[in-house]
Amino acid sequence: MPRGRYSLHDTHDHTPLGEEHFHCAPGPSGWRYVSQTTTPTGDPAGSVDLAIDELGRPIRLELHAGGWQVRGAAIDGVTWVRTDPAGEQATEGNAPAHAFTGTSPAFLVATARLLRLTPDSPATRVRLVRFTDPVLAPLTLDQSWALLKTETHATDNGPLNVDEYQVTDLNTGEQHAVHIVGDVVLAAPGIELEHLDTPPSTFT
Repeated sequence: MPRGRYSLHDTHDHTPLGEEHFHCAPGPSGWRYVSQTTTPTGDPAGSVDLAIDELGRPIRLELHAGGWQVRGAAIDGVTWVRTDPAGEQATEGNAPAHAFTGTSPAFLVATARLLRLTPDSPATRVRLVRFTDPVLAPLTLDQSWALLKTETHATDNGPLNVDEYQVTDLNTGEQHAVHIVGDVVLAAPGIELEHLDTPPSTFT
């Protein structure tokens, strides 16, 4: 069960946004990721609890940030309920999308699992619902994912296969690289892996 810590920063000016302390593990029904986020001063900022099935579809999502809460799952596309900080109003949403995304590195691993790309695969389009910080507002976006290459790196714990993806925002044309090994993100825009207690899990 990998446990570790990511640092998060603004993708435009690199302002530190805090850290995400996580643990994750594959299981017989898929994969689960749980984390707590903190501010740059170390104060609690929120949490992420994401479970996907063996095909990469979100079977349960629970997000907390800024007093807001979102619970969602893959139902008729994706469906979610967003609750305000006072707990007085709950708004239900639905979109013809494949999965969810957001600030957490968990969503990058989940999308990679959903698409199951190989270096020979063509660039694949995927529609996602993103929950934006700090109020978890939903935003539907279209991305294109391509697996550029897989490189093997020798480590003290054995070889690691690092997948390099090119992700394109189809609304803006902006492209960026995402590096994933197993169920851990090594690097992506706004995300750096700072510490890892145990090696990444390998998906079968």
